[in-house]
Amino acid sequence: MGGAVSAGEDNDELIDNLKEAHYIRSDLVERAFRAIDRADYYLEEYRDNAYKDLAWRHGNLHLSAPCIYSEVMEALDLRPGLSFLNLGSGTGYLSTMVGLILGPFGVNHGVELHADVIEYAKQKLHHFIKTSESFDKFEFCEPSFVEGNCLEIPPDSRQYDRVYCGAGVQKEYENYMKNLLKVGGILVLPLEEKLTKITRTGQSTWETKKIIAVTFAPLVQPKHNINGRLRPVPLPKFEVRTLQDLARICIRHTLRQPTVLNEGRGKRRLSFPGARAMHRYGPRFERRRLCRRLYRQRVDSVVLHDSMIPVPMDDNNNQGMTEEEEEEEEERRCRRRREEQLDEEEDEGVQGEEDERGKGDTTWAEPTVNILRERILGLPLPEPLKLYLLYYREK
Repeated sequence: MGGAVSAGEDNDELIDNLKEAHYIRSDLVERAFRAIDRADYYLEEYRDNAYKDLAWRHGNLHLSAPCIYSEVMEALDLRPGLSFLNLGSGTGYLSTMVGLILGPFGVNHGVELHADVIEYAKQKLHHFIKTSESFDKFEFCEPSFVEGNCLEIPPDSRQYDRVYCGAGVQKEYENYMKNLLKVGGILVLPLEEKLTKITRTGQSTWETKKIIAVTFAPLVQPKHNINGRLRPVPLPKFEVRTLQDLARICIRHTLRQPTVLNEGRGKRRLSFPGARAMHRYGPRFERRRLCRRLYRQRVDSVVLHDSMIPVPMDDNNNQGMTEEEEEEEEERRCRRRREEQLDEEEDEGVQGEEDERGKGDTTWAEPTVNILRERILGLPLPEPLKLYLLYYREK
């Protein structure tokens, strides 16, 4: 299943293609997709296919097509602090993206049938936490995985705000899946070859919406034990955070606050922590900057400043202006011209940095600065405490 969008050369270009095709429609989902490189969840020998809009399977390992994950993430309507259950959690790719949105006070659980896949998912999660440049730019809800068949969850288990099933659900199990939801919760699942969104509006009322046609392998039927009974799958516990963990979350949250850029220029802030670092030299930034440069080259000779634009004479307006009003108008024009000049100087500065990087080595990349890490290392604290605040990360 997949192939709805063209292949990208890297993760950012894949996300650009998904946006252009309107599979990714919200900023929150876009940020989660950009933060995690899809190729990191492939086996090394298959990484070349990671940015194609196709599903991937190797043994028990499986990843759905990017366009499917996009629709799932959009349909789940995630928010910080919600509880999420992933039935058929697989490699943990989707659960990790969801964790970036849920934040530290959410709940992120997964049930997976195969023990080797759970081990693979834990390895990928550990690698993400220890090495990913994106980890320090988000407040993360770490997923917990348990082994078992999702059709053997006890009926008295706790319910969730959001539930996703990554296998084709037979019609007879639809109500079983619905009962995993809280009132107001959302269930997304492949039902009768359609990706379906079900919202629980009351104790016994539901709203159903078909999203797109999909093809998923069906749910594996549960096996009975020797006594002919099903083996119940205990879901992970809803654990309360320790005071030590809460202190780490609070300190990191405080240090992660967006920095003020260009303080003398209206205190323009980042749209989200790490946005500039993530995209300043990314493919999308490169394309936009190139378009702006070509546009400037075409109109450079005919640029009209405010003072050059003819203003129609209006006796009622112009003759009635006082000297103070004329001075204010001129000041506004000067301010606009200064802002335009500063924007041009900023772009020229970026171009100058790129030219310097390009001398003698076209593969040189601008190293990103982990602001949160730098701030923690600069605190007057013992080294073991700094390492704890950094989650003992390698980067």
